[in-house]
Amino acid sequence: MPPALVSGVPIRSILLEENKGAAARNIGVTESDPASQWIVMLDDDSYPDDTVFLERLANQPPDVAAVSADIWLSTKADKTPQRESGGLPEVFIGCGVAIRRRVFKELGGYDESFGYYAEEYDLAARMLLAGHRVAFDPDFTVTHAKVSGGRDMNLILGRLVRNNGWVAQRYAPEACRLAELRETRRRYRRIAAKERATLGFARGLSELRRTLWQQKRTPMSTRLWDRFTGLAAARTALQRQFAIHPFRSAAIVDPGKNAWVVARALEELGVRLSGEGEDAEVSVIGTMSPGPMMDAMRKRSGGRNRVVMPWDIEPAAARLAREAA
Repeated sequence: MPPALVSGVPIRSILLEENKGAAARNIGVTESDPASQWIVMLDDDSYPDDTVFLERLANQPPDVAAVSADIWLSTKADKTPQRESGGLPEVFIGCGVAIRRRVFKELGGYDESFGYYAEEYDLAARMLLAGHRVAFDPDFTVTHAKVSGGRDMNLILGRLVRNNGWVAQRYAPEACRLAELRETRRRYRRIAAKERATLGFARGLSELRRTLWQQKRTPMSTRLWDRFTGLAAARTALQRQFAIHPFRSAAIVDPGKNAWVVARALEELGVRLSGEGEDAEVSVIGTMSPGPMMDAMRKRSGGRNRVVMPWDIEPAAARLAREAA
């Protein structure tokens, strides 16, 4: 009898002679059933909490190329559950996403040169350039049994600054390319200092500088880049909140991935930015990554200040209300 999961789903293992990183998924997709419409991507330490989401995949609009999951970190019983960091409104995370097999094959899958880290950003960018969308389904939940110990933070920070720099060089419009590269360096220099991985960061930055001009430029239009960075989503959400109940000042709280997007959208509304703790009319979550954004919203719900998410995820709002109850 062939190997199978407890649920009865058959298993087929493919052993490679070398570690190809995230690009090993390309081989898995090639070897999958050509009749399959969707491929569910997971890490070796992540798993979907149920299979209900599979029914909804069949009803996704044809322009949706990938559906991101709401990814939860496995924690001890005495710890508050937290979600996975990373991703953006139209950028998925590789440990929990469903991708249309046809689109994945047409775009050539993951770029093997990335190894791992930010390869999803590169593929998501190519999806948008090809006219597709990335959706988020908060009822598609995945548990990531991520272990923090034993990780080489120098290697990780080196990959993060190099690979994210490649993405900026490949896809940012020329008008903001240098600013995006500076933001990439700033973000990962700060994280490297926190993680005591400045040596790895320096090595990655050196490699980025050496390989930057080898990256083929396929710059997005400003409109498409705004979708990719999350600025379009932030504008929509904050404009809606402003229309419901206008506010003149806002404090950006719990800053994270692409906090600059939140600040830009608020400035475009003419809202004055205040520091946290100052007298601001609203607090706006300062990240466009879905997990940290929803965690921050849950943590701050019930406070005296009005708290606003910079991204409209209507089903997620109902889920957050249930979590807070």
